[in-house]
Amino acid sequence: MDYFFYPKSVAIFGSFREGSIAREILRNIVEGGFEGKIIPVNPKGGEVEIAGRKFKVREKLDEKVDVSIIVIPAKLVPGLIKDLKGLTKGAVVISAGFSEVGNVELEEELVEAAKEAGIRIIGPNCAGIFGVHGKFFGSFEVRVRPGGLALISQSGAFGGAALAMGNEEGVGFSAFVSYGNAADLDESDFLRYFADDPNTKVIALYIEGVKDGRKFVEALKYATSRKPVIILKAGKSKSGARAAQSHTGSLAGSYEIYRAVFRQTGAIEVEEMEELFDAAKAFEMYSRAGKRVAVITNSGGPGVLATDKLEKLGLEIAKLSQETIEELKSFLPPQCSVKNPIDLIADADYERYKRTIEVVCRDENVDSILVICVPPIFIPSQEIAKAVIDAECNKPIIVNFMAGELVKEGIKVLEKAKIKNFPTPERAAKALSWLSSRY
Repeated sequence: MDYFFYPKSVAIFGSFREGSIAREILRNIVEGGFEGKIIPVNPKGGEVEIAGRKFKVREKLDEKVDVSIIVIPAKLVPGLIKDLKGLTKGAVVISAGFSEVGNVELEEELVEAAKEAGIRIIGPNCAGIFGVHGKFFGSFEVRVRPGGLALISQSGAFGGAALAMGNEEGVGFSAFVSYGNAADLDESDFLRYFADDPNTKVIALYIEGVKDGRKFVEALKYATSRKPVIILKAGKSKSGARAAQSHTGSLAGSYEIYRAVFRQTGAIEVEEMEELFDAAKAFEMYSRAGKRVAVITNSGGPGVLATDKLEKLGLEIAKLSQETIEELKSFLPPQCSVKNPIDLIADADYERYKRTIEVVCRDENVDSILVICVPPIFIPSQEIAKAVIDAECNKPIIVNFMAGELVKEGIKVLEKAKIKNFPTPERAAKALSWLSSRY
């Protein structure tokens, strides 16, 4: 499926008038820096100018392209697919008006036409796709920065909101696919593809329901054996399941069955969007972490909150060796607590954090470290951020800098070093829990 996510040429079918979806997709492709050939197509022909570039609108496609993006009335789509035989490898059908509104026959006609033409279909009733490392933004959703997260979403609107939230959270993406009604390619096909995609470190999946349960279980097993797979399942309640069925025409089925499958395959199920991105951030930094955690903090309260949450999630508060305790005592002020959680007290500076992280990291009883910083106004948060970055440690470090304006500059320093911040002790603890689930 590289032709979808790393295409060298694209055709866009639709109206290119101001404010149209096809025009916005064309704009996204151009402004996103796509380096391949771009061909707008509309039977009326004409010309369209986007971001200073002028394109001749062709009346029909008369040369081969890797992928076609289709934004035309639903009833015309099967006929267009027949005409594209031998001209395109894959088609992304944005158009709605198929099985999701009860128009099952038209969708069957589309699938039949695609089979005869030898064209693979994403959609219909979808928001498009991104191949971020291929600089291909074939969707009307907000563009994202390159990174390791592949987002597979049954819902286009959820996908768009998730992309925008990912930008805010500092998450980098390898790809995005909104697959809508899944008339041809479905979540299972994309799970297998991204499991083998070298630019993808972690896969996130939003599903309401699947049509082929056996295929899904096999694909999920395959993907989780290679990479972390984070799943947000909608339609858990009876009312939610009914809503899901009317949304994309899929069967949501019993949530208990889904939950059992997620557990058996080692997929990581999250409850809400915030958790999806927290898990993605954790796995962008580390592939896994052990269960024994050391907490280093300059504030007792957040340290206790983190400890409570870690234990509740089934992680262990690491028992520091006597050697580590003695070494900490040798340079920390007597007011500091050298038991885990280690409280460096409010005036902890660069040196105190850096040395403590290094000493604790050498302890064989410690698998990972949770560093908490609530800086007083007289110590800049970027100083502590630099201590985290400079500390020599080969174990996973999860960071919780809080809160708001007080730590804004410190978080910027961390992000430049590709260290993600988790804004509460509980969210940081959960990040370690997800990492330990892959251990």
